[in-house]
Amino acid sequence: PNCIILAISPANQDIATSDAIKLARDVDPSGERTFGVLTKLDLMDKGTNAVDVLEGRAYRLQQPWVGIVNRSQADINKNVDMILARRKEREYFETSPDYGHLASRMGSEYLAKLLSEHLELVIRQRIPSIIALINKTIDGLNAELDRIGRPIATDGGAQLYMILELCRAFDRVFKEHLDGGRPGGDRIFGVFDNQLPAALKKLPFDRYLSLKNVQKVVTEADGYQPHLIAPEQGYRRLIDGAIGYFKGPAEASVDAGWQRKLQVELIIITVDIKKRIRLYPSENFQGGKRPKPLRHERAYALASSMKVHYVLKELVRKSIAETQSQQAVEFTRDLASRSLHELKRFPSLQTDIATAANESLEKFRDESRKTVLRLVEMESSYLTADFFRKLNAEPEKNLNPSDKKKNAEPAKNPNQSGHTGDRLNESYLRRIGSNVNAYIAMVCDTLRNTIPKAVVYCQVKEAKRSLLTNFYAQVGSRE
Repeated sequence: PNCIILAISPANQDIATSDAIKLARDVDPSGERTFGVLTKLDLMDKGTNAVDVLEGRAYRLQQPWVGIVNRSQADINKNVDMILARRKEREYFETSPDYGHLASRMGSEYLAKLLSEHLELVIRQRIPSIIALINKTIDGLNAELDRIGRPIATDGGAQLYMILELCRAFDRVFKEHLDGGRPGGDRIFGVFDNQLPAALKKLPFDRYLSLKNVQKVVTEADGYQPHLIAPEQGYRRLIDGAIGYFKGPAEASVDAGWQRKLQVELIIITVDIKKRIRLYPSENFQGGKRPKPLRHERAYALASSMKVHYVLKELVRKSIAETQSQQAVEFTRDLASRSLHELKRFPSLQTDIATAANESLEKFRDESRKTVLRLVEMESSYLTADFFRKLNAEPEKNLNPSDKKKNAEPAKNPNQSGHTGDRLNESYLRRIGSNVNAYIAMVCDTLRNTIPKAVVYCQVKEAKRSLLTNFYAQVGSRE
């Protein structure tokens, strides 16, 4: 489509049988690119002319017909030059009675001028498509370069340098995900800001601190001899059992694997409860006869998808897919395509980096789990005595109005401290449960702030600092 067709036919032959016209019609049916050229006008029989053809009446083209008169064989034999031949051509058309009115549009010089102008017009029209074709070709070559990649060195030192360079590039991309330069790190904040508080809120302290369970724990703590002033051992047992609930969300904020593990525990416990209901339909599970709540509710707590370890593993996978070395960036700097993810060229190295990174994350996860569990255990290992002293200074603070009304009535027996014929009265048990609940709320607020700090310090910060440290040592030790 970008070519100009010159359909050259001798004037002393019938134009309808011209081979040039037939071929031009096959490749250019509309005639937009075809220029008709008539030669040998000076050799036509006397009394005949080609005016009908030159004026487009015999065979119409969208481009004009041009007649020319070339050198004869006698002129060639006499070595007539082209300048003289052009002059003789002009004189022929100007003095011809048949073609004189067409002289300005005839001759080789006019044909050259006409073709030049049309060629310029065609070039202007075709430039956008030519540019598009060039760009498409460049894109194809760039895609091939992306598949091939930059040259790989043959000596060991250069290969080691390239491996370390790709590792540093991966480490850089991973840090960008965590620090906000790339998406993904915000999911860790979502664990701390949404999922951890939601899991802590769902912990069943209302059931654990029910009157029957408080009575059961306090009575068991007293043993055969009731407490004299305050049931300190009962307080400690209640607080220790309540704090145990925090282990589930703490571990789940580190790794979702513990979530799945304890979900299995939940299924086992549920089956056990259903079995007990069938065997003992009259058994009261609201009192102290139901399965121990810690294991049961810990599984519930882990049912929330808090998974910093899982998020970090996902970021490792994304970083591997997005890694390209700095030399690869410079290699493609002047090309249209910059999508070269160079690490994909080396599947074995990609697998080794992923394995090393995940092994480091496993180690960071284990340390983080130990740390968050220590935080929970520290809360139960030493209780804040000042908290209960202040509660004793304001004994009515944590009671609801109905309890306050009951306590306002004068005692009618010696057991004013809370001992009745049933050993402990309801108001006294409510006070104990309310005090423990207030203390657990304080612990909950503390852990809500300290667990994220421990996880970030042990997992996120360590991942940024030394994710591939062991891998570097392994690579450096190889020959």
